[in-house]
Amino acid sequence: MKRFYYISDDLDDLEQIEHHLEAGGIARPQIYLLSNDDVGLDNHDVNRVASFLKTDVIHSGEIGAMLGLAVAGVILLVAHFSGIAAQVGWVPFVFLAIVGFGFATWEAGFIGMQAPNVHFTRFEKALAQGRHVLFVETDREDQKKLKKVLKQHPKLERAGTEVTHTRALMLLLRNWERFRNWALIFQGRPNKQQQ
Repeated sequence: MKRFYYISDDLDDLEQIEHHLEAGGIARPQIYLLSNDDVGLDNHDVNRVASFLKTDVIHSGEIGAMLGLAVAGVILLVAHFSGIAAQVGWVPFVFLAIVGFGFATWEAGFIGMQAPNVHFTRFEKALAQGRHVLFVETDREDQKKLKKVLKQHPKLERAGTEVTHTRALMLLLRNWERFRNWALIFQGRPNKQQQ
């Protein structure tokens, strides 16, 4: 999948763009708006970036998990080659390896909470100036839909692209959104797009 970034000063225009993208066949979970203007976002029907995703908790947690696997591996290898596991048994060492893995992941996640998301650091200056960042996760089919909608909005500034590995997540979120909309209609309550 590919993520396209765009910058704009106009939240009303971004709200329209998001609705046009949804009407054009791009699912809402693929469209996000990043902004420091929380009040403005509250007054618009947009899919905002969750506050914890503005931090680097996920990326740092992944790095911590890799480090934790290394720590767990070292613990198990030392227990095996020292011969102490044969005398005492494997249970304490397996438990210690799990604790080491968990601690490294947990601590790295805490460190990540204090840092901005690595994907969004390039937009810090624009966000500080009161601008807003729209990003859209697309596959090849969605890229055609995106280009078609963006032709109607020439004021939107292109701010870059990056390759992501979120295909499975996007498929899950699309199906969740379909199920949620079906459940709301089944209960007789309109979803946000129908209001």
